Amino acid sequence: MEKIEIYDPAMCCESGICGPSIDPELLRVSFIVKNLQNKNYPIERHNLSSDPQAFVDNIHVNEILNSLGVNKLPYVFLNGELMMTNRYPTNEEFADWTGEDIGELTKKPKVRLSLNTKGGGL
Repeated sequence: MEKIEIYDPAMCCESGICGPSIDPELLRVSFIVKNLQNKNYPIERHNLSSDPQAFVDNIHVNEILNSLGVNKLPYVFLNGELMMTNRYPTNEEFADWTGEDIGELTKKPKVRLSLNTKGGGL
């Protein structure tokens, strides 16, 4: 299995999908990472603000960060090899690396809502 490591720029939360304006690209990557993790696929995602030690501990990331800077994040590694900077993999790239179907990679979680229609109203 191909190990994928994503080193994200500093974001307000682990996935970057919080706040009033959600970046669709971060949402797409978050779905893919979560779907792969649910299949026990070796994928890791590190956020500069919430997991800075990962950037320090990985000598390759540390060197790239010192030479390219934070403006070229995210950095994406496949089996320890830098594959791209300044962007996330496409759905097709994720599918090629993992052997997973794009539809499975990008499926959105099912959310169940329950509404209480009894009781006081407005």
